[in-house]
Amino acid sequence: MAILVLAGLWNSGPAHWQSHWEQQHPDWVRVPHRDWETPDGDEWVAELDAAIARCATPPVLVAHSLACALVTRWAASGSPHEVAGAFLVAPSDTDAPSYPDCTTGFEPMQLAPLPFPTLVVASTNDPYVDIARARQFAQAWGSDFKEIGDAGHINGDAGYGAWPEGAQLLTAFCASLTPAGD
Repeated sequence: MAILVLAGLWNSGPAHWQSHWEQQHPDWVRVPHRDWETPDGDEWVAELDAAIARCATPPVLVAHSLACALVTRWAASGSPHEVAGAFLVAPSDTDAPSYPDCTTGFEPMQLAPLPFPTLVVASTNDPYVDIARARQFAQAWGSDFKEIGDAGHINGDAGYGAWPEGAQLLTAFCASLTPAGD
């Protein structure tokens, strides 16, 4: 199964679980972006769409933080490409007054149902999204929801390096997906 890794604002550094997982799975591809510091939503959607188009089969998107909003914007873009599903970890609330103001075009948050299976993984003390808002996102998107307790932003800074529990969640999520055409 093809896996595309979608890092959030400022990219995911070497201590981040996304980076650890990519080292363990060299066939996984991180979607590149021209601008990690001041991202533009339309540009990121186009870059994601191009990466999906290069996949031989519909990929699973493994998104963190701002990349969760990217997935919802890509889903609303009208792209002819398909994904098998999306694993959405620590979705940032770009509508929150506390969200960094260095992004353009990621607000308002998209709250339409997503046309593919999704799992939202959220923390009760994430500085970028209140747990009630994360639940609202999951409900609006039609996602399954997994609360993992006090885990901060579920990143390297919060102690989520290799994150084996997350890898188990992703493996179970991928196993639940029906291959396209079945």
